[in-house]
Amino acid sequence: MPTPTHDRAPRLLLSVEDAAARLDIGRTTMFALIKSGEIASVRIGRLRRVPMDALRAYLRRLAEQHAA
Repeated sequence: MPTPTHDRAPRLLLSVEDAAARLDIGRTTMFALIKSGEIASVRIGRLRRVPMDALRAYLRRLAEQHAA
């Protein structure tokens, strides 16, 4: 049986834990980055989510800082 297309679509939003795992950092560090504004996040009801674009932007800024 073929897998539905929506299952293969990239996730736009990650949980804080999943976002931290993608960066290989701890949950507490991720919350500190969110609180400081270094990584953008959104609230959906009671849930906090991190857009994939926010992780990419953060990594881009880190690379630019280290390249300078």
